[in-house]
Amino acid sequence: MQTHQLYINGQYTESNGQEMIDILNPATEEVISKIPKGTQEDVNRAVEAAAQAQKGWELTPNIERGKIVRKLGDEIENRRDTFIELLQEEQGKDYELASGEVDLAIDYFRYMSEWARRIEGEILPSDRPNENIYVYKKPIGVVAGIVPWNFPVFILARKVATALVTGCTIVLKPSQQTPNTAMEFTKIVDAMEEIPKGVYNLVTGTGSEIGNALASHKEVQMVTMTGSVPAGTKVMEAAAQNITKVNLELGGKAPAIVTANADLDVAAENIKISRLANNGQACTNAERVYVHESVAEQLIEKLKHSFEEMTVDNPLSNKQADVGPLVSMDRLEEVEKMVNHAVEQGAEVAAGAERGDLEKGFFYKPTILTNVTHDMEIMQEEIFGPVIPITTFQTLDEAIEKGNDTEYGLSSSVYTEDTNEAMRVINEIKFGETYVNRENFEAVQGYHAGMRKSGLGGTDGKHGVEDFLVTQVVYMQYKNDKQ
Repeated sequence: MQTHQLYINGQYTESNGQEMIDILNPATEEVISKIPKGTQEDVNRAVEAAAQAQKGWELTPNIERGKIVRKLGDEIENRRDTFIELLQEEQGKDYELASGEVDLAIDYFRYMSEWARRIEGEILPSDRPNENIYVYKKPIGVVAGIVPWNFPVFILARKVATALVTGCTIVLKPSQQTPNTAMEFTKIVDAMEEIPKGVYNLVTGTGSEIGNALASHKEVQMVTMTGSVPAGTKVMEAAAQNITKVNLELGGKAPAIVTANADLDVAAENIKISRLANNGQACTNAERVYVHESVAEQLIEKLKHSFEEMTVDNPLSNKQADVGPLVSMDRLEEVEKMVNHAVEQGAEVAAGAERGDLEKGFFYKPTILTNVTHDMEIMQEEIFGPVIPITTFQTLDEAIEKGNDTEYGLSSSVYTEDTNEAMRVINEIKFGETYVNRENFEAVQGYHAGMRKSGLGGTDGKHGVEDFLVTQVVYMQYKNDKQ
């Protein structure tokens, strides 16, 4: 079992505090590592180091920053098996998804490295003679990156790669539940002489302590955070003290609309993937199904069959496991509570609705609930577990209206072979992402952003890069000897 340290200004260092946090394997409930419970003083040291490093880092030629970002991806690839094993151990992902997440992080560093030569300004025509108007894009400055527990490698890549390639320095706070992969990444940074001291810093601890200290720090120019709505609200409140920019990806309540013209095999397979990916713990997971009443019985039967075939087991010891544990006992109890409440309100269990059969670990079987009404808690609040509630509709208008009737607005999907139906949903659904006849998962070159309480700003692609930049306009007068 390893006891970790903070990483500040190019060096491993002890926390100013004395407390440590135990990290558990959610499949075995064993303590697998310990991290410092960081303090305000630790945050101050890290931010000051990042602020000092910012002065030189933003003047580093873009192409050199791009080479460094690409090398970070290459070095993760060199330790691919280690990252996969650490990710499975600390977070409980099945092997296929864990390896996919690590590969996506590698790809993300490489993709973002290519933006080094693509950050562009503009020249605008002036209303005055002998004047040019230049629009510069410059790094925003010190970035605080707050990483969640559900995709600790990929979202680390999202925050670090984008910050570094745009010329920003970063102070990273990994989740207190899944820090070990971030610690492994920090070893890579520490070994790379090309990265100046202070460009990358890591402080561990609780969200209430470290997250709020970062968000309220006067030297932090942007907070990019992925997490829950309550956590995002606290970050916004803290950031407001200095009018600090926030980039937030928060919760989701993705509707999946299945029309009478859907290919039900395609719908059932992709809803299963979209619901059970990461054991149901992703903001983009399909969270509720609206199916036309004429095909509801068929869809439910297909989903029931596929859900009951899923193997629930410790993914670190069983590579064939389809579903691993939830991340904590708190999460398991919350999912169980929501299912029980739905049943009390009249929902019927078509599959699952019970804990896994293993003696240890936070396992919950893939669950299908039918006879659900739109106003039930389980259709309104984020479940974040392997549970899918299903209700029916009669008209597409009804499905779209109910799909939009939520305080979230991240992901959505529609299943239909009728292009007219698909276009109606695309144009009328109020979500940042809509997937048509496929599973819910974004591309690195797209733009991952939500509406309403699902967040502010976004990540990935051109528009994600722009969130880490500020605009400076220069009005330049010059002399013209011919006039």
